[in-house]
This record gives sequence, C-alpha cells and structure tokens, in this order.
Amino acid sequence: MSDRKRRIAYFYDNEYAGMYYGADHPMKPPRIAMTHSLVVGYGLHEGMDVYKPRRAQKDELTAFHSEDYVDTLRSTDPETFQNSIQSYSKYALDEDCPIFPGLFDFCRQYSGASIEGASKLNSGQYDIAINWAGGLHHAKKSSASGFCYINDCVLGILELLKVHPRVLYIDIDIHHGDGVEEAFYCTDRVMTLSTHLYRPEWFFPGTGALEEIGEGQGRGYSVNIPLVEGCTDDDFMFMFKPILERVIQVFNPGAIVLQCGADGLVGDRLGTFNMTVEGHASAVELVKSYNIPTLVLGGGGYVKTNVARAWTLGTAALVGTVLDDTLPDCKFAQYFGPEGCLRYNPAPRFQDLNTKEDLHAIRGIILDTIKRLDSAPGAHLDVHPPASFIPHENVEDEEVVHNRLTAYAQSHFIQYLRCVEAGSADPFDSL
Repeated sequence: MSDRKRRIAYFYDNEYAGMYYGADHPMKPPRIAMTHSLVVGYGLHEGMDVYKPRRAQKDELTAFHSEDYVDTLRSTDPETFQNSIQSYSKYALDEDCPIFPGLFDFCRQYSGASIEGASKLNSGQYDIAINWAGGLHHAKKSSASGFCYINDCVLGILELLKVHPRVLYIDIDIHHGDGVEEAFYCTDRVMTLSTHLYRPEWFFPGTGALEEIGEGQGRGYSVNIPLVEGCTDDDFMFMFKPILERVIQVFNPGAIVLQCGADGLVGDRLGTFNMTVEGHASAVELVKSYNIPTLVLGGGGYVKTNVARAWTLGTAALVGTVLDDTLPDCKFAQYFGPEGCLRYNPAPRFQDLNTKEDLHAIRGIILDTIKRLDSAPGAHLDVHPPASFIPHENVEDEEVVHNRLTAYAQSHFIQYLRCVEAGSADPFDSL
C-alpha cells in the first residue's frame, strides 16, 4: 500500500445551499454547503483540484433509469405535483420524495459530478474523486425512494465498468444500499458491500438480510452486514475491517465506489447507531489505504452539523491531513453551537444490542461465503451487467432460483407492487 500523496478531484456547486425538500423534511441539502465551508475553512481545498459539476445529460441518466421516469422528473413542476400528488404514486413521488423547485437540475448536478468523477478516475488523471452531494443509493430504475431520485451511485459504477472489469461498491450508510444492490444483483462484475441497521419490521428499507447474496452469475457478490441498534465504532470495525480485507483479496476490484452516509452517527434524527465522527472517518481512511481508484460519495445524515463534521474529517483523511479540533471561522460557524469543535459527538441514546456472539457468528458466515467465490472473476470489457432482473445462466434448479428471486422482489419492490395492486401501475409497461 503506497503512502504517496493522492491526486484528488473535488466537486461542489454553490447552488446546493438553495435546495429545499420542505420545512418538515429531514433531508437538508445545505449540509453539503456546510461541509464545503469547513473544507475551505481548513484549507483542504488546497490539496485538491476543485470542479464545478457539469449537468448530466438525458442519455447518461437513462443508462440506468427509465426514460418515462426521467421525463417525469424533468417536466413536473411543484404546483402540478401538489395538486395531483396521487397520480405520481407509480414513480413513488410523494411526501418523502417530493417535487421541489430546482429538483431536476439538482439531480443532474449531483449525478453529473459522480459520472465525471468516475470518468476522471478512468483516465488515470486522479486517484480519488469526491462528491459529497452524491450517494443517493435508494433510487430505483423507474421510481424515487428514500429521499433519492437519480441513483448516481449506479451511474458512477456504470461509468467505471467501461474501463474496469470489476468494481466494488461499499456502503456505510445506516440504511441498506438497496437500489445499488438491485441494479447489480445478477452480475459478478460489481460486488456490493453494505453495512446497515437491519430491522425489517420497522426500519427503512427493510432489506439487506444476511441471506441476500445475489443470484445467477452474481450469486455471492452481494455482501450484507446486518447490524442492530447501538452499533459503536468498535462493533463496526470488528465487522468491516476483516470483511473488507477478504473482499479485496478475493474480488480484486479495479475501482471502488464508497458511499459515506453519515446517518449512523450518534444523535442522528433517523438513525439508531452510536458511531462517532472519528469512527466514520476511520472507515474512509481504511478504504483509502488499499490504494485503489475510489469515487467517494455522500449519502444520508440528518443532523446537518454532524454530517458536515464527519465529511470534513473524511476529506481530511483522503487528503492526508490531521485537522485542528477548533473550528475555523466560516460562513456557517454559528450553526455549530457552543461546542465549537470538529470532533464533537452527542451522548449515546441507544443501548448497544450487537452482542459479540452475534457479531462473531455473522462475520464468520460472511467470510466463509466470500472465501468460496472464484478469485477475481474475469470479464471482457464488451460484457455489460445484465439488463434483465432474471439471470440467463441456469446454474441450479430453476424453481429454487425463481422462489428466491420472488421473495427478493417482494421485499425490495414493495412500493411498485402496491401500485400494481391499486391499478396505478401497469406491470406490462416497459420499465
């Protein structure tokens, strides 16, 4: 693992500060601007090349998303949406995923940054590309989901696959990276590794079970690390470090996409983990230590100041700089409260329910599953991930595979299935 200074591309647009989901909505895009203010305040931008994101074009968005869904996002204005919100249920556009002023332009910006970041990695111009506005991992092919509209993670991976036979997707958000897993569930060219809270009876999206490991050619290439309330830094690293090491050894990725959702931080409005901002940055630093071209993205996180702290520390880890704990004088300084420090963590609110016995057992199962995979699966660069959800290879009993996929679809596509039952979506439409 090389200690040389990494070449880093960093993407940001001042317009992010003006994006507004709504007064009572937990997603606050200004957290990106708050992060940027700290990045600049600490002088981290001087160790990176800073780019204003270009806007993704329609054909780039439809490399994954359906054309009618993209057209709906582009053409629907907030007033029309509010006056007939029920008519948009097919696309899961609702109170969680509302149409707000500037939405489609925002989608094009954060997606364009992820695609361009991946392209710069492909060219060898940079070792790391950072897009804290990205990481919207829940969006589906034909619908929004979980505050996410365009899945820039998938678009970035598709760009990387143009050059790299294998791409590793790592997701440290407290929510399962379901949209990305689903997109690549049947291919061995992308391995997905997601650490998340798994309480399907009450926590969104209710997916990411240990048993969800992929299908067809992709069987074994979806890796889920299900955790429960109160996860600490030690719990997280006990699972994440050895599993990541085994994944890197076996899969040998040419590039990595790292989704850095910060809703696992202690005190988050929606999350129930007890991770610290230092622990979050340590996960970023661990991924960096493998010296593999990496696209670093944002994600969830619903206390703006904590998110800004975590992503600033993550940026510092990528740049290779240790920051002073005193916050710099910056545009949003008054929002960081009386603490006035970078490494601030509220008191834990949840008991740690992750027992050592459970963690050992889950880790053992995952490591054993990875060990059984073919080392560094080969792929010609003219082979693309399958467009169909159903695998083409008849690798085992067809009925067994069918039953597994049926159960997977029922848990992952519950919103769409409800729309079919209600008559607001046609299952025979081209999706």
